[in-house]
Amino acid sequence: MGRLIMDVAVLAGGVGGAKLAWGLSRLLPPERLTVIVNTGDDFDWHGLRICPDLDTVIYTLAGIASSERGWGIEGDTFRMRARLEQLGCEAWFQVGDLDAATHLLRTGLLRGGASVTEVARELCRRNGVEARVLPMSDDPVATRLDTDEGTLEFQEYFVRRACAPQVRRVFYAGIERARAASGVKEALLRAGMIVIAPSNPYLSTGPILALEGVREILQARRSAVRAVSPIAAGKAYKGPAASMMRQMGEEASPLGIARLYSDLLGALFIDPCDEGLAPSVAALGIRCIVRPISMNTGEEKVELASSVLRFQIAADAGLPQPGEASSESWRRRS
Repeated sequence: MGRLIMDVAVLAGGVGGAKLAWGLSRLLPPERLTVIVNTGDDFDWHGLRICPDLDTVIYTLAGIASSERGWGIEGDTFRMRARLEQLGCEAWFQVGDLDAATHLLRTGLLRGGASVTEVARELCRRNGVEARVLPMSDDPVATRLDTDEGTLEFQEYFVRRACAPQVRRVFYAGIERARAASGVKEALLRAGMIVIAPSNPYLSTGPILALEGVREILQARRSAVRAVSPIAAGKAYKGPAASMMRQMGEEASPLGIARLYSDLLGALFIDPCDEGLAPSVAALGIRCIVRPISMNTGEEKVELASSVLRFQIAADAGLPQPGEASSESWRRRS
């Protein structure tokens, strides 16, 4: 597939979102791709402002992300972290030596009066990323989790406690005062397709959708909203999405994902291993496309991105989509 002319907006957070954004960037002109990134896990660490999801997306699009970890920079070392431990400082959060340069630059720019959006634009420029990467908001929003160990900050739960506590509720401190960053709503309204990346629905896309007006835009544009399931065969491709869904009373499956997005989703891509759930997804009024959704290699990332784009082209033309299951067609096959 050659490069396509279609404005695409991606809601992303973490490794899964970054992978799909990279695949789309191989197929779209850079001015046609906007990646809207979660900032609910941003925090301060030893005086530095850390924006993990923004950095993961930027590093991935720049081609410098660690292929082994998915986050951080390829070939990075952690001598600074080791030295912090020797000095008796908290060092449970892993910041690499090369990665720290990003945080130093960001912190300086923010203290100089730049917004999070302006810093993201500058980091893209300095890393050679041409696609537009937008933080969801320039206002502070902090993801918090009520757990069996009390209320925890996101990084405390995710990194320090390795997602071990049982989650009862997720909320976003400051969300009621936060506003979508400049360009976010415009990108969602302009896009020919809006893609919810295979990211954690509570920790990654949840904060974005909780912003004033964002969910309402997707609801109004439901026919243009697609998602890729972050769950296959009851497991998350990365992170605690599956265990969190079970802990909060939801089925850890593509059907559970479809239910969480049922008010705004037009189509959901699920893996062939979950094909049996396709009619239940379709019964929610969501078009269900069955195809491989793993993104372990560059080829798989591009193939999935290509499938999502081809689906939109076919949908715009009113053409049938290979691999699509409906509740009616499934009954005929049964």
